Amino acid sequence: MGQPLDELALLRTVIGALGEAIIVTSPELDPPGPRIQYVNPAFTRLTGYASHEVLGQTPRIFQGPDTDRAFLDDLRAALVAGRSFRGEAINYRKDGTEYVVEWLITPVLEDGRVAHWVAVQRDVTELRRSQEQRRRLAAEVNHRVNNNLAAMQSVAAQTARKAETAAEFKDAFQERLRALARVHRLLAGRCWAGIPLGELAEAQVAPHLGGKVGRLQASGPEVSLCPGAAVALGMALSELAANAADHGALSATGGCVHLRWEIEARTDGDRLLLRWAEEGGPPVRPPPGRGFGSRLVERGLPQELQAEARLLFEPSGLRCEIDVPLDTLVGAAR
Repeated sequence: MGQPLDELALLRTVIGALGEAIIVTSPELDPPGPRIQYVNPAFTRLTGYASHEVLGQTPRIFQGPDTDRAFLDDLRAALVAGRSFRGEAINYRKDGTEYVVEWLITPVLEDGRVAHWVAVQRDVTELRRSQEQRRRLAAEVNHRVNNNLAAMQSVAAQTARKAETAAEFKDAFQERLRALARVHRLLAGRCWAGIPLGELAEAQVAPHLGGKVGRLQASGPEVSLCPGAAVALGMALSELAANAADHGALSATGGCVHLRWEIEARTDGDRLLLRWAEEGGPPVRPPPGRGFGSRLVERGLPQELQAEARLLFEPSGLRCEIDVPLDTLVGAAR
């Protein structure tokens, strides 16, 4: 026969090995409330308090300014009724940092009366943060889908207005959809957190370079564009590149595009100055009217980004000048 099982010692060992924090308190609920009688090692890892620092204290020492009072009222109502209670609250560690704790509090009865409360606590801060990020991402994606459906309807309508044949409409519309898709792939690859302007320009102009290196010369400081600004500027750059490939510098063997941008400090806020300049192409003459690309640059960018934009049809090559508030590009513009 083996030695008699010491159930109390076994129970202490098991509780000490648990990953969840365990707190045992006295039964009082009236102020100042129950007193802490036991905590396990996981409690110290969770809160930063050693057991001797909390024994005899009330659990109120873990509460703080962001602890939900309504949650505490619900907790008290359940305990007064002698019921178990499950919930979440913001608590505070010894160093003052807050965390989200999931609680399960259960009464221990002796002769039909509550003798102790046993609380099992688990840190769910990272879980809740991850869930909130997924919720925000889903909301952002939903917002973008709605915006893009509206944008595609506008693109389709304006493309149809200038197209003379169904084939012409199909080609132009598909190219604009591809331009929008390129921006979206870049945004999705960065979890919709923003795109560097240089990376956006390369993605939108590259399909029109004919596979030749050096035809796009882009330079400027690092600027990370928010999603709304990335879509607006990305579509404008694609229209400029498509026009250059059809009629401008990129239609000629030795033609190239210079894209430069800089940040200028002004009293009313920093501005991004972006310059598109073509050279080496055929002589340029102002068109008799404004097409989709021209309207997108000269009307769309002011509307979407509060920009000042103009196209200059100089004989040596098309130039485009865009002057836009920096906070519109990097902020929460939609």
